[in-house]
Amino acid sequence: MRIGLDVMGGDFAPEAPLKGAILAHENFGKTDSIVLFGDEVIIRKQMSNLNTDPDNFTIVHTSEVIEMSEHPTRAFKSKQDSSITKGFQMLREGTIDAFASAGNTGAMLVGSIHAVNTVEGISRPATAAVFPRVGGGSNIILDVGTNVDVKPENLFEFAILGKLYAEYVFHVDNPKVGLLSIGAEKEKGNVATKSAYQLLEQAKTFEFVGNVEGRDLFRDKADVIVCDGFTGNVALKQAESFYRIMTKRGIKDDYLERFNYENYGGTPVLGTKSPVMVGHGISNAKAFKNMLLHSREMAHADLPAKIERSVIKNIEVSR
Repeated sequence: MRIGLDVMGGDFAPEAPLKGAILAHENFGKTDSIVLFGDEVIIRKQMSNLNTDPDNFTIVHTSEVIEMSEHPTRAFKSKQDSSITKGFQMLREGTIDAFASAGNTGAMLVGSIHAVNTVEGISRPATAAVFPRVGGGSNIILDVGTNVDVKPENLFEFAILGKLYAEYVFHVDNPKVGLLSIGAEKEKGNVATKSAYQLLEQAKTFEFVGNVEGRDLFRDKADVIVCDGFTGNVALKQAESFYRIMTKRGIKDDYLERFNYENYGGTPVLGTKSPVMVGHGISNAKAFKNMLLHSREMAHADLPAKIERSVIKNIEVSR
């Protein structure tokens, strides 16, 4: 597998992405490789400073960078030689098998939707995050920021995406799916969640356990928790903030350490025809390493192809 990395994206680029790539390379097998997108002169100079042989990687020279403050759609269209645009171009062509970046999140989503596109049967892609359970294991929550306004049908699609992600990447047998709401009763929630409940309870291709509440995010009531991107993003950032507060107070705990985003590296964009991983702007070398390893795992799992083969059948059977 050839995993692409945007070297110019992130607050600490290019040093942090390159250090992460070096760490990931040490864990890659002989059949896997990392493709670096960015200014080749800068990359080779940094590699020299890090006492690393640049020939361990494939370097794709790009002359432009989409900055964090730029308008995603305009920048993606106008900067055709940027590290993000070039990465998506090669992902679409199949020259690389996955693409990861901690750069402009909006541009990464534009590329996901308009460059590689969504699989047939999925109207909107969704980003997923991992919440550690108190008793061990993890819960997958989606969406966490891509779709702030959703229709019931979107939440149904998120359930399918999350179920397949849990099954093929996290190796969870028969993942349980829950709907995030303000009460356990099916009558609780807003218009979208109440309508989505009716769709989900009729599903025959996954186990729907009903509504879950905020208190259930870290319990084992559901393996996959679906919600709109607005709610999911608030929940994710609250959990990350809680971890930072505990760290600053000097509180160390094995469970709390599992909230460290560095352990996961990034959030996958599910529902696209090729694996895409979006990282935090503040990502350090460890985060980049894990983002690349997760991207490789998704590519080896052939998740987009499994989604494409399954989603239409799931929707038709469940509806």
